[in-house]
Amino acid sequence: LQKRTGLKNICIAGGVAQNSVANGKILENTAFQNLYIPSAGHDAGISMGSALYAYHHVLKQKRTPAVYSACTGSKFTNEEIELFLKGRDVNYQRLPDEELYERIVNKLIEPGVVGWFCGRAEFGPRALGARSIIADPRNHKAKELLNSKIKRRESFRPFAPSILKEYVGEYFEKVEDVPFMEKVFPIRKEKRESIPAVTHVDGTGRLQTVMKEISPRYYALIEKFREKTGIPILLNTSFNENEPIVNTPAEALDCFLRTQMDMLVLENCLIER
Repeated sequence: LQKRTGLKNICIAGGVAQNSVANGKILENTAFQNLYIPSAGHDAGISMGSALYAYHHVLKQKRTPAVYSACTGSKFTNEEIELFLKGRDVNYQRLPDEELYERIVNKLIEPGVVGWFCGRAEFGPRALGARSIIADPRNHKAKELLNSKIKRRESFRPFAPSILKEYVGEYFEKVEDVPFMEKVFPIRKEKRESIPAVTHVDGTGRLQTVMKEISPRYYALIEKFREKTGIPILLNTSFNENEPIVNTPAEALDCFLRTQMDMLVLENCLIER
């Protein structure tokens, strides 16, 4: 296709675009220089494609910049969350960001598993730091911990590393923007032992590059973890237990209560067992 068109940029969607292993090999094996895959690279993304087609081709509007945020879904204020928690008679603390990040990171290091509910929900199949369960990637037992406490899924399925964009080249053999966790890259051999929980059996990781301007609070949380541990990465998996990803505070609390998660963070409201 590249030879036939001579183009340097390619965008891929449709169900095949969810094959993150194949996606990670496209630029390496072709003369394409830039690869873009939308956050909903499966059939649900047709809705966004239809809207963009109408906007550009029917209404003849100027092209919009590339979209690097998947967070277009539901959002809840701290006040709405507090009202809900009081109605359910749940003990919680509302903390300022800096204190909140400190408490979360300390819990992760224990080691603990944290449900993180922040900002607008993601559009697409991946949790990208808005409706995520997070853990310490240095912990050899994190996968077993997550599968026994929460996910109850096959042990061979890998968990993903959310990595601060500036450190991708330090940990991965390729450097690209991967905002939607849509590509798998080899992790550098000398780094694999330091992040065993997110290193797949073949030495790869399905990464998400976290950008400060796109996900400021998730970025700040990972940065706090980096300050304390030297590792600019968190293990990130979707906030659910064999169900769709949680969308509301009620769904997040129900998932927390019926699993063995250690901490739940709903915006600035913190709940611990």
